[in-house]
Amino acid sequence: MTWTATNTRLLGRRIVLRPIELRDFDKWREVRRHNMDWLTRWEPKRIPGQADVVESNDAFAARCSARAREWQLGTGYGFGIFIHDGSLIGEINLSSVQRGPFQNAYVGYWIDERHAGNGYTPESLVVAAKYAFEDVGLHRLQIAIIPRNGASRRVVEKLGLREEGVALRYLEINGVWEDHVRFAITSEEWDARRGELTSRWID
Repeated sequence: MTWTATNTRLLGRRIVLRPIELRDFDKWREVRRHNMDWLTRWEPKRIPGQADVVESNDAFAARCSARAREWQLGTGYGFGIFIHDGSLIGEINLSSVQRGPFQNAYVGYWIDERHAGNGYTPESLVVAAKYAFEDVGLHRLQIAIIPRNGASRRVVEKLGLREEGVALRYLEINGVWEDHVRFAITSEEWDARRGELTSRWID
């Protein structure tokens, strides 16, 4: 099967991962508006003069087009996190995919505060990792988390992902160069733990 942004649906036990499309704008805007304070402290600042993707349909359409182009080029795979009633509750992205000797992607995720603490994010991460290793053929996934972001750290702790240390002033977040704790999993680790992870979170 050819994996494209338009035909990819990844199933967990309680969630569905699929690319976000223009028809999702109203749902996406409602979630982002509701979670403004919950999310923006962990995200880069919007560039001055840049259209607000939360409020502008055109900016959201451009975002969707950019994500679709990443799929075509094989440089990124972005997913909305949906629960089975169709509600959009977050996103998880495999970004900055690098091939050659690295075969790596960076993972980022966010969840609607109203659904936090229910295990949806670790479930989504296992589903995305399965896709990354078994369908995309990557060797390594990396996740970088601000040390004080306890909610994001609980996700990787629930899955027992390997910690690799602290990267100083790693990313500019909300206008500040923030240290990040780096976590990773390789395809060898996935192969060793696939049964455990999928039986707990997918099957």
